[in-house]
Amino acid sequence: PNHAHTYDNQDNYAVVPQIFYTYTPTNMLIPVSFGLGVYAPYGGKSSWPQDTGFRSVAIGGSLTYLTINPVVAVKLPFNISIGGGVMVNYANMDWDQGLTSHQLPSTNFFYFTGNGWSVGYNLGLLWQPQEKVSIGASFRSSATVTLDGHTSVERLPNISETQQSGQADFKFPFTVVCGISYRPTPKWNIEFDADYTDWSSFGSNTIHTATPPPAFPSDAYLKLYWQPSWMYEFGVTRYFDSGWQASVGFVYNENSVPDKYYNPTVADMDRYFLSAGTGYKGRHFNFDIAYQFGYGPTHTVTGNQPATIPPVSTGQTPNGKYDFISHAVLVSVGWRF
Repeated sequence: PNHAHTYDNQDNYAVVPQIFYTYTPTNMLIPVSFGLGVYAPYGGKSSWPQDTGFRSVAIGGSLTYLTINPVVAVKLPFNISIGGGVMVNYANMDWDQGLTSHQLPSTNFFYFTGNGWSVGYNLGLLWQPQEKVSIGASFRSSATVTLDGHTSVERLPNISETQQSGQADFKFPFTVVCGISYRPTPKWNIEFDADYTDWSSFGSNTIHTATPPPAFPSDAYLKLYWQPSWMYEFGVTRYFDSGWQASVGFVYNENSVPDKYYNPTVADMDRYFLSAGTGYKGRHFNFDIAYQFGYGPTHTVTGNQPATIPPVSTGQTPNGKYDFISHAVLVSVGWRF
């Protein structure tokens, strides 16, 4: 008989710091601004129990992706500003899965960890056709990073833990963002933007082990075949004479992972986010604080054809029902010199 079981992702907390700095000289012939950002455009972490029923597909994984982004912007006639910069990206990835459907009686796993650097670029455009309306667009290029690290394999009693150098290439996607801001009065700002991310860059990837154990493949294939997706964001801010402001926002984020290649390491689905916050802007100091609630309606995965690393014949699939709830607190602090 079939029995339904419920499992929870065991990584419940994450902290994502970021910092930005801008400088606008006053002695330039044309208005020019310089900036530097250090931020995390991507990232995630997951860890599942050993008895989920998809252990040989995924146990867990993590991605840390940081971008160092110096930029320069120029203000042109007709209320147009353009900018661009270089992105220096650092990525660190872990991937963990079982080789059999059970952890016991014999320990078994395949694990990869690696890190590397890549370089890309970004461009931006801002146009204010009239005092109350601002229209903006930005482009962030794709960037391929070679992750150098090691693989670890153990499958007792035949294979004791064996660690060898490993390597994998991942092409992180390009993104395009377009948005509009409408200020009917100085006290109100209504904003909408649409973000497109070409996640199809995550196709078929190979994790290569330099010297694998006997009878173990040197190339482990990770078939992701993600699909492009959109994110739509809407927000309203009310400004008060005292320097305080209040904001509310809504985000809809499309699923990027097709059922056929679904992997619980990145259990993606359509998600909705609601946020509310307040802030204060003084002469030199400003801050904002907001709460965000995230919800993903139940997503039923069927017809999955798992591409395991390495290929195994356990009969396990991640078919099932997945849902998502998150709580986030966002804090921003600024100082103008």
